[in-house]
Amino acid sequence: MNGWTGKILRVDLTEGRAWREEIPQELLHAYLGGRGLGVRLMRDHFRLDPLAPEMPLIFAVGPLCGTTAPTAARLTVVSRSPLTGTIYDCSAGGRFAWRLKAAGLDALFITGQSERPVLLAINDDAVELLPAEELWGGRIRETVAALADRGSVAAIGPAGENGVLFANIMMGEGNSVGRGGLGAVMGAKRLKAIVVGGSRPVTIADQARFDHARQDVMRLFRASPVIFGELGIAEYGTPALVDLMRQRRMAPTENFARTVFAGSHHYSGPAIRRECGAKKDGCYGCPIQCKKSTPSGEHLPEYETVSHFGGLNGIASLAAIVEANTLCNQLGIDTISAAVTLAAWGEARGRFPVADELPPLLEAIAMRSGDGEHLALGSRRVTEQLGRPGLSMSVKGLELPAYDPRGAYGMALAYCTSNRGGCHLRAYPIAHEILRKPVATDRFSFSGKARIIKIAEDTNAAVDSLVACKFSFFGATLEEYAELLSATTGVEYSPQSLKEIGERIYLTERFYNCANGFTAGDDILPARFFAEAGSSGEGIQIPPIDRTRFDEELQKYYRIRGLNPDGTFPDDTFLDRQP
Repeated sequence: MNGWTGKILRVDLTEGRAWREEIPQELLHAYLGGRGLGVRLMRDHFRLDPLAPEMPLIFAVGPLCGTTAPTAARLTVVSRSPLTGTIYDCSAGGRFAWRLKAAGLDALFITGQSERPVLLAINDDAVELLPAEELWGGRIRETVAALADRGSVAAIGPAGENGVLFANIMMGEGNSVGRGGLGAVMGAKRLKAIVVGGSRPVTIADQARFDHARQDVMRLFRASPVIFGELGIAEYGTPALVDLMRQRRMAPTENFARTVFAGSHHYSGPAIRRECGAKKDGCYGCPIQCKKSTPSGEHLPEYETVSHFGGLNGIASLAAIVEANTLCNQLGIDTISAAVTLAAWGEARGRFPVADELPPLLEAIAMRSGDGEHLALGSRRVTEQLGRPGLSMSVKGLELPAYDPRGAYGMALAYCTSNRGGCHLRAYPIAHEILRKPVATDRFSFSGKARIIKIAEDTNAAVDSLVACKFSFFGATLEEYAELLSATTGVEYSPQSLKEIGERIYLTERFYNCANGFTAGDDILPARFFAEAGSSGEGIQIPPIDRTRFDEELQKYYRIRGLNPDGTFPDDTFLDRQP
């Protein structure tokens, strides 16, 4: 088999055993890998409680991983979110994915609960479960350092051990499996870390065709103003968006009450380079290198983090934001959910946290002590406890990223139709509404957005299953990646066939959620966005979103998807018709 290995490693932590199985080829062809394969493997488990021992934690790579396909050294982790209750996936780049594939695996399927903290060590065919009591309680840096000689590491910090509902799984190079609390799922299993090494190469069906396709992708990368332009993400990283969102007057400020923060220039891309001496960094083998680090190797925050620890909480100090980011990475906390939860709590109590309060609050969250006991539950539960549920800026319980939906109506719809909750990356309509020149659609109109979101969701589900980075598609298209996939596997794929696979994956996720009680009532923004205006000025009006037009476009989206008016499926036979 080319591209895929066709193997899955199943690990039962309760019984302390591990074994390999074959993955049917028809499943690999129908779901590719990564997000799609993980979602398919959840079919018999999606109704379980997220923290139940029987709930799987699935690591899955894609068929391009292990090749030189640009941005393909990635994997996806899939389970059910303890924060939202939705089916959940999150991807991360780095050597861990590459080495998991080199160990001869397309997927790692972990169930059960160990009696004591353990470490899972994989080295080619050798698999061990080792005691990890000495590592338990440790932060990410010290855990990775203790295991570095064994291979690539994925680990949880104190937040995952203590069941923080937005705890991350952290990769040894600083990448995070963020959002949704999959670190808490790993912690509930008492699995401190996974370390993997492998030596098997990936075979490619047609090397000459592959090389040609790769050259096409790289040519498109170099021509992309968003990737390699003067102010692109390769130059400044994602904080290049800070100034752009300020100019568009859609930068979330003071818990989304306003949309412009006067101090945002203190943490813009140029400011970070100037103040921190930022150098290029990034995922293993990636030509874009969008991440940034200090000369000493400290990972610098990305756009969502600087914006949310910044303007969302009314903080202009870059030093405080960088410290908060580093602390979250070491504790294993999601920066977006942490910052939004602090902002909601701050508005509810009438005072946002100041810069020097961030470190002790984040420590308290990770340890679930003091105020952190409640903050560790996320903004929805915190605001419900305080009797102010309207202050949680979340959809399906997942805190919103740093794009105010009043400034881009495709984003408003995409937050709500996302299967994992308030996420910008399921469809990423910002690429259409803000980043493309000329702008392809009117950002203050819902016209045509239902179809745009549907197509983007299907496309991104396929991208997440390849597994490739979405930043690649600021330059390349599904056409080039379909060619890379066909050359690698020897199985012919087209952009249309990949979109059809993406549609199958999206609808499978939606079916799981509906079976667990989600309906159209969950596909809605917080009331603030329909009742309050953003920060108009400089010739730009940011009115409240028209609820009637939003509802009309949501219903149009349901019709395009073949769903009922309440967002559910016409019958219960959807899964029966899928591979």
